[in-house]
Amino acid sequence: MFDNDLGEPLALDQPSRRGERALIYEIRVYEAAEGKADAMRRRFLEVVATKFFPRHGIELIGSFTFQTEDGRLTYMTRFADEDARKKAWAAFGADAEWAAAKAASETDGPLLKNQVVSVLSPMSASLLLN
Repeated sequence: MFDNDLGEPLALDQPSRRGERALIYEIRVYEAAEGKADAMRRRFLEVVATKFFPRHGIELIGSFTFQTEDGRLTYMTRFADEDARKKAWAAFGADAEWAAAKAASETDGPLLKNQVVSVLSPMSASLLLN
């Protein structure tokens, strides 16, 4: 796809000069509590990503670990816009079935020690020309 005004390639999810809204990407990095990395990753893959993300409109783009064990899980999600992102996470957080699954997986203490959330928007092609 090309932006006719610039004559340069334009990513399909990138905003055009005509005011189209861009998709929102989110990167989350979870750091497991001591000795809980495997349980944290298992819960994410077997419960969160397969059951609750689809239920609440959270599109998982990918999940990643480092080549050397560091107790972290990184994943990327995508949303139609910021409003959709906020609504999806609010619905996920309010899901009673998720609360029960989380509690059941944490009978020996929390699996998550820390998390970092980064929300990203595609860069506008017009910014590249300045």
